[in-house]
Amino acid sequence: MIPRLVIAAPSSGSGKTTVATGLMAALRARGLRVSPHKVGPDYIDPGYHALACGRPGRNLDPWLVGEERIAPLFLHGARGCDIAVVEGVMGLFDGRGESDFASTAHLARLLDAPVVLVVDAARQSRSVAAVVHGFATFDPRVRVGGVILNRVGSDRHEELCRAALAGHPVLGVIRRDDAVATPSRHLGLIPAAEREAEAVAAVARLGELVARSCDLDALVRLAATAPALPGAAWDPEEEVVRSGGPSGTGRAGAAGRTGPAGAGRGRGAADRSAGPYAGEHRGERGRKVVAVAGGAAFTFGYAEHVELLRAAGAEVAVFDPLHDERLPDGAGAIVVGGGFPEVYAAQLAANEPLRERVAAFDGPIAAECAGLLYLCEELDGRRMCGRVPGVARMTPRLTLGYREAVALRDSPLTRAGERLRGHEFHRTAVEGIGEPLLRWEGGADGYGDALVTASYLHLHWAGAPRLAQRLVSSSRSPSVLR
Repeated sequence: MIPRLVIAAPSSGSGKTTVATGLMAALRARGLRVSPHKVGPDYIDPGYHALACGRPGRNLDPWLVGEERIAPLFLHGARGCDIAVVEGVMGLFDGRGESDFASTAHLARLLDAPVVLVVDAARQSRSVAAVVHGFATFDPRVRVGGVILNRVGSDRHEELCRAALAGHPVLGVIRRDDAVATPSRHLGLIPAAEREAEAVAAVARLGELVARSCDLDALVRLAATAPALPGAAWDPEEEVVRSGGPSGTGRAGAAGRTGPAGAGRGRGAADRSAGPYAGEHRGERGRKVVAVAGGAAFTFGYAEHVELLRAAGAEVAVFDPLHDERLPDGAGAIVVGGGFPEVYAAQLAANEPLRERVAAFDGPIAAECAGLLYLCEELDGRRMCGRVPGVARMTPRLTLGYREAVALRDSPLTRAGERLRGHEFHRTAVEGIGEPLLRWEGGADGYGDALVTASYLHLHWAGAPRLAQRLVSSSRSPSVLR
């Protein structure tokens, strides 16, 4: 039984992140153990959630992992918590294509959770009632349990909105406050791991704002109306075994169940106790080592990836390509996930010792989006690792959307003919890469060979745990390292 709320809105830009992050921080300040979640594939909001809650922010995306895994993944992430807060995505009913699949409403139904609707009241008064009425009645399977009004301008404005909303519980009224704005750039908010102390202070301000503007007691009571979810929590070791991985690798223990592992070797995101690679857990002697890129340039990562790698028998060691000149000791495989290498291209290029070691690495490498750019020959005219035969550059065009791809050949992660579900989100392009590794309706992408899997697609390995097992199985053993 996990009390839970879904924070939704009529549209993007209504204030979901402000309210969700602030509510997490305010509830934690009350002494509650808060489990943070985000609907969809976004990596950036969970970074702020992690700061607010002191534990990894986790994504819930039925397109990437399958509907059947949503409740188990939620129970896994919320284990031992007093309450869970789930931040929605876009408008409440906005899903993939013409359906509401993977929408916030879809997640609320899968979790049987009440919805709190955040409405931007700027430039309207009585009309907010029409908006709320429409959203509350559009789908009777979705229970809108209350409203939080955002960007209210005055006492009189609040009175008009409350009067119009008679019959709909108003659980909070947030006044316009430019001081709580969070800096953004070409792909949205600047990741929390890049802002260091400034991000911590921003989250604290959000917590104070929500604490003084919202009825926390009423929100907690609403969360407690969510019924118990059937079934068991997601278990990374069971997933790896079912995918054909090794059995008898030993239980992950408390660390494997409550948060991902990392080696704390890098800086920035790699050092954050609540980030995607939180905690230090040294592997047993002789276990394979998977080096995972972290730091300010590579902040995108799902907590479950590290948990699956450890469940497959690996030790995970985090390194920072901006600063570390060597790969972690004993590295037998490399994972370079998403982030903003274009922002740090000069620093990445200046770290020639590490680039040369990555270029010469003779174990498997799994890279996606930012990782693909880092492996290319150049990024915006600056020298990268040269492991992938291609040149990357920034473009004005945003490429965004879910993809169902078919692998055209084998690589460390893929098998020819296999289908993978992923998500694209970038403003860059790669030229000269040759025959693509993946193809989908209307597009193709990626590079693959015997040692490299690199593409723009962000994958959630909880939806395909065999990927972690394949990477660990193909990684170099410590006994053969030079």
